[in-house]
Amino acid sequence: MNERELLRMLDGLARPRVLIVGDLILDRYVDGDVSRISPEAPIPILAARSTEDRLGGACNVAANLRAMEASVEILGVIGKDGNGQQLLALMRGIGIEVDGCVIDHERPTIEKTRMISGVHQILRVDWEKSHPVSAMVEEALLAGLERRVASAHSVILSDYGKGVLTRRVCQAVIAAARRARVPVLVDPKGSDYTRYAGATLVTPNRKEAEQAIARRLASFDDLPDAARELMRIASLDCAVITLGADGIYFLDAKGGSDRVPTQARKVFDVTGAGDTVIANLALGLGAGLELGVAVRLANHAAGIVVGRLGAASVTRAELRSALGERLTQRSKVLTQETLQLALAEWRAEGRKIVFTNGCFDVLHAGHVQYLREARSQGDVLVVGINDDASVRRLKGAKRPVNPIDDRMAVLSALEMVDGVIAFPEDTPLRLVQEVTPHVLVKGEDWADKGVVGREWVEQHGGRVHLAPLLSGRSTSAILERAAKPASG
Repeated sequence: MNERELLRMLDGLARPRVLIVGDLILDRYVDGDVSRISPEAPIPILAARSTEDRLGGACNVAANLRAMEASVEILGVIGKDGNGQQLLALMRGIGIEVDGCVIDHERPTIEKTRMISGVHQILRVDWEKSHPVSAMVEEALLAGLERRVASAHSVILSDYGKGVLTRRVCQAVIAAARRARVPVLVDPKGSDYTRYAGATLVTPNRKEAEQAIARRLASFDDLPDAARELMRIASLDCAVITLGADGIYFLDAKGGSDRVPTQARKVFDVTGAGDTVIANLALGLGAGLELGVAVRLANHAAGIVVGRLGAASVTRAELRSALGERLTQRSKVLTQETLQLALAEWRAEGRKIVFTNGCFDVLHAGHVQYLREARSQGDVLVVGINDDASVRRLKGAKRPVNPIDDRMAVLSALEMVDGVIAFPEDTPLRLVQEVTPHVLVKGEDWADKGVVGREWVEQHGGRVHLAPLLSGRSTSAILERAAKPASG
């Protein structure tokens, strides 16, 4: 599935209601500068400048869903303290429903304080009690569960191992979701996945999956068996294993599987990336997407998040912009397969397709004017470009100056060009027949030479347009001037 198809899915994506049950955490960030070592001990001194509170743990999952415009309700436990009230205020502030959150007088609100200098964490301090919650707290959490699950389109168990997701709580949520036919997604913790039995899927990272199946995943070939074992252990419909820089692997009960390559362009901080993945998976499945599509959208979202410091969220607009940028950068350079996909889509949309071709070795003003004139003849411009071997046959052993990949990259960066594809033959006849454009464009200097592909295009209802050329501009002339010694 390419970026164009994902964009279409994203644009049509519903705004489901998601119920989250899990560990609520307040993330506090203390930012400053380190310029010296303490004289009291060999540790850095952080000259603090600012403090920021953010939503962490299951709350960050909720924040990711709200950023993607889902409706969200969260169940969890806070302490009777200022941090708990701050956590509730932050969640209410972005529209998360928190009426089901329970105050536990026996434990503090979990707080993780990160000391940061630049983009580096130099220390993390955790304030928590992580023993399982009491039976009384379990009862309070599960009060009204059937009603809450019945109103949701998907459910997330966000397990940070802080004691909220006991076996009883997990099984009660999963059973209610099964009765309501609502998918349950689990971000797991620990090695005992039997407490998640009956869920729809789990989303461990590689290390967590290794811990659950008690063996290493040494290569990609080990992933299918690992996923099947996770599904067997917890009676799951699917398994999703996040692989960090290697992307995401998924397997469903019907045997559908794939490893989706990572989409990150820069990585500052992987904190919260798993939250982004499960949030977007729940969004997709709750909106009725197939697992493979939901995984791909989640993968793109995670690729954005890891480029930011700390736990972060991705909005629909940001995800759409990132997909659009990749579509612009990558899909303009076409292969035989993607050419046919693009042509089918353009024709389905009623676009008038224009085709032209050339070597485009040293791009100059004449090329730009010519391509702009070609694009003006229709809605989509596809450019065929001679590969290196065919350029040598046509222009001589010293050409091309620029290799095919460079020439295609430069052409694809032009706003008037919608697709670029290389061809190995001396003439573009085969490619013209594959494209069968509405308009075939050549320079006016071809008026007396016979335009290759004219008969085919005209037989199929198209026409030929001879574009005017900019006088005195040619690659040969530019190379001749460059070869002359500088005067004076």
